[in-house]
Amino acid sequence: MTRDRFCCAENGASFAEVFVAMALTLIGLAGAIGAFRAAERSLRTGMVATQALALAESRIEAKRSMRWDRLFLDDLNHDGVPDVVMHDDGTDGDVMAGDGVYSGSWDQDGVHLIWTVTPNRSGPLSVSGHVLIEARAGYAADDGQHEVRVGTLRANPVFVGSP
Repeated sequence: MTRDRFCCAENGASFAEVFVAMALTLIGLAGAIGAFRAAERSLRTGMVATQALALAESRIEAKRSMRWDRLFLDDLNHDGVPDVVMHDDGTDGDVMAGDGVYSGSWDQDGVHLIWTVTPNRSGPLSVSGHVLIEARAGYAADDGQHEVRVGTLRANPVFVGSP
């Protein structure tokens, strides 16, 4: 008769068993929620990093494709009117006034973009044989500030050399 009691007992679960099962379920759910939060943070950081790289690369490509005489003008919204005129005055991302490095800057969706054009000769742009074009995109992530840098050289298409 004892054997039948163990095998065929139809008593319900005790309060302690239900409580332990609920506690284990809550611990599992808390872990899953933490994993989802960490994944979301990681995805957000990756998205901003990708956006920063895309902004920097697009600024470089825009500078490579524009006419040489308009290299210091930027039409960021493509409406035909320059939005940014690059300057060499020590403000808005330009490190030092009069150093021959022309700078422009733009903020978009948490990314601070600074681009520079450095002619190889001082004076008018037409006397330069080439320019160094650089773009830096800075953004904040959970572990601090990050920066993406890209650059290229561009030759003056009508430069014939110095006399």
